[in-house]
Amino acid sequence: MEKCIAENGVVFYRSEKLSPVRHGFSTRLGGISTLDHTAAMNLAFGRGDDGRTVIGNLELFCSALKINPRTVVSLPQVHSNNVLYVKEPLRGGGYFSDPGICCDGYVTDRKNIALGVKIADCVPILLSDNEAGVIAAIHAGWRGTALQIVARGVKMMCEIGAAPHRIAAAIGPAIGQCCYEIGEEVVEQLTGLPSADQYISPSKTAQNKYYADLKALNRAILMRMGVPSDNIDISPLCTACLSDLFHSHRKTGGVRGTMLAVISL
Repeated sequence: MEKCIAENGVVFYRSEKLSPVRHGFSTRLGGISTLDHTAAMNLAFGRGDDGRTVIGNLELFCSALKINPRTVVSLPQVHSNNVLYVKEPLRGGGYFSDPGICCDGYVTDRKNIALGVKIADCVPILLSDNEAGVIAAIHAGWRGTALQIVARGVKMMCEIGAAPHRIAAAIGPAIGQCCYEIGEEVVEQLTGLPSADQYISPSKTAQNKYYADLKALNRAILMRMGVPSDNIDISPLCTACLSDLFHSHRKTGGVRGTMLAVISL
């Protein structure tokens, strides 16, 4: 995964695995937010910025990706395993209109639709079968990971023409195992996942605490669904460790901006 700096100053990451599909994982750099906790690129309402600032940030980020901001669909997220097949009437949903629904994953085979998931530690996953012309965007926190939302995304992609062996996946910057401490109640939800024993380890300093690698758990789910390991790009960057580059919910106790991962045919 490579770091990119657009001509307008927006800093983002992208993956060669998804080329030539337009996509990107935003950082907190290159926007117009001026509040301490949202500066400078905040891409969500309800974090303290006024609406014009959020839309201005969206326009800057989309310009860097050469995507029309009014095609972006990014609805309120509720840590579910809901995956939505997106058609043209939902363009702009979440930013320029309110369809009144919540969703944590999207699939489409329609051109000029951009799928976006908001993140600030949770795992963003962008998927593409270039031959079939099918893409997906998935938001996976621990609940979405436990519910295997990315598996639902792959299944829906295949229902409209994709094939697992052709799917390329980019797992973007998210909180790393180094910083993601969880309790036993969360471990119980994650233990049924493939390779869970490899990616959940006991804390060496706190009793009944563990550290989980959500990025690796989602990679294991993708592989069990038939996506080849060579097709999966996974960012090593931890949003909590690099709080000068990314917004992190855990690092700030929830006082933060929000990033966006976008993909468009």
